[in-house]
Amino acid sequence: MAASTDSTAGDRTGVVLPVARTPDLARAVETVVPDVVLARTDPALFGRTVLQLAQGWTTHPGEVGRAASSFAAVSARIGAAATGRALRGLAGADTTEAPDDATPMPVAKDGRFKDTTWTENPAFWALRQEYLALVSFLDDLVGAAGLEPDSDERARMLMGLVGSVVSPSNLLPTNPAALKRAFETGGASVVAGLRNLLDDVATNNGRPRQVDKTELRVGKELAATPGKVVYRNRLMELVQFDAQTDEVHEIPLLCSPPWINKYYVMDLAPERSLVEWAVQHGHTVFMISYRDPDASMASTSFEDYLNFGDAEALDVVTEITGSDKVNIMGLCLGGLMAALLTARCAARGDERINSLTLLNTMLDYSEVGPVSSFVSPEIVERLERSMQQTGYLPAESMATTFDLLRANDLIFNYIGPNWLEGKAPPAFDILAWNTDSTRMPATMHASYLRHFYLENELARGVLELDGEPISLKAIHADTFIVAAENDHIAPWRTSFTSTELIGGDVTFVLSTAGHIAGVVNPPSPKAKHWVGTVGATGTDAPGPDAWRARSTEVKGSWWESWAEWIGERAGGMRTPPPTGSEAYPPIGDAPGDYVRGKA
Repeated sequence: MAASTDSTAGDRTGVVLPVARTPDLARAVETVVPDVVLARTDPALFGRTVLQLAQGWTTHPGEVGRAASSFAAVSARIGAAATGRALRGLAGADTTEAPDDATPMPVAKDGRFKDTTWTENPAFWALRQEYLALVSFLDDLVGAAGLEPDSDERARMLMGLVGSVVSPSNLLPTNPAALKRAFETGGASVVAGLRNLLDDVATNNGRPRQVDKTELRVGKELAATPGKVVYRNRLMELVQFDAQTDEVHEIPLLCSPPWINKYYVMDLAPERSLVEWAVQHGHTVFMISYRDPDASMASTSFEDYLNFGDAEALDVVTEITGSDKVNIMGLCLGGLMAALLTARCAARGDERINSLTLLNTMLDYSEVGPVSSFVSPEIVERLERSMQQTGYLPAESMATTFDLLRANDLIFNYIGPNWLEGKAPPAFDILAWNTDSTRMPATMHASYLRHFYLENELARGVLELDGEPISLKAIHADTFIVAAENDHIAPWRTSFTSTELIGGDVTFVLSTAGHIAGVVNPPSPKAKHWVGTVGATGTDAPGPDAWRARSTEVKGSWWESWAEWIGERAGGMRTPPPTGSEAYPPIGDAPGDYVRGKA
């Protein structure tokens, strides 16, 4: 976006800001702070955002005044409504059934306020309402600053974090659940909570722990599906899982996980494992398990992940099974890699990939959702300079980014139970996996951010890997795409655009829940999803919302629909192939060394 010579000014990110008749404080401050320091301490440019907000407020005082007046009016209504509730309580009336006009702020489901005291007690009801009014006021203040879209989105995220920090649920005197527990335990819960707080400050970067992992061990309770490591290179191990049926389909299944976390999100606890589900439905399943990079892998490229990851795994799978066809399934970044391999194979006339399954995967990076606050040309430049010093992006950096995207759920939701009530965090398999983060090699990560997030080269049809053009239109294998309606990392409408990029027939499935829970979706009475076809033999829909209006709602997990779909594309039945082969004998038990960080 070009800057106007008389009304706007651009910064290094390409963001256009209104000209204030004051110095650019954000740029002035940053000139005295090294970029490498900023990349580590302020990866989302929140410091700059604060200064941009301050400048915006000074140039739009009228808008700020209107936001403040609205907040004051709502606060007055809350006070009057709380008084009415208290009087009705003294008269013996039910204060939870208040008139609509006595609830000035809408109340959304929020785990921090699940205690019934927040609705039954007039004082706590008023406290929560005032807090909700404050959160709305903070959001209105962002609008009053008149920032450009990129800065506005980052400012709203920042103000959302400020709102989370000042929540009354974070303090003992204003947290009814913590107060009750303190009285019930004679103060022991307060001592236990303080102990948890000090331990988290010392060992968990000052954030409350999300999960108790003492009973969730990799290879025992997690990643527990039996199998063998049948191949290893400097980048990945390949696991072949043991057959659990007398016969298996002729065409094996290769799973391509993301390397941002460990592979076992696809192999969680028994009965919640997608790998186990596939094995029990008669598929010979192979899984890539990536090594956790260190400084020695600084020069490992994005192309290396394709060549020594999915492509090499494909060669091994066909040799071990003797099959000239392979079905491939990829999740998130692993789905991108699976699509790239499928497109490259198709362009080369290599017909080994029989079908493609993509789970919560983006192939088009034009609308990436909240993640955009952490990706801009300048942020990427700073990350590159920082990674040059270490050779990789630290695991905690990526983990912090994803936690901030859902801060209320993944950070502040645990302050009350852990630090105020003195409870141990839950033992939950998804959260245990979520905290098992990995590093990113410097060269690979910079390339991924630039060519996909910043330049969107794949969707634009200009991507080259190792000098070879990659076109998704070359893909004519049947494709099954799963997206999740509350996914904040791969927004489902963005995932839907993949149906327009891929050349073959596509079945698109919309699941409930978010990025991970939408994939870890074992059959249950409450599960549901929507199914529809798009493409050469399907119903062409002009966009995601039109597709959803035409789709079919199905009761049950998408796992069940996928099992039927992949079963039709997995060939006839045969005796299970041996584990490994003469060329690739087993070299260890699943889940392998790389997933345990033994490289």
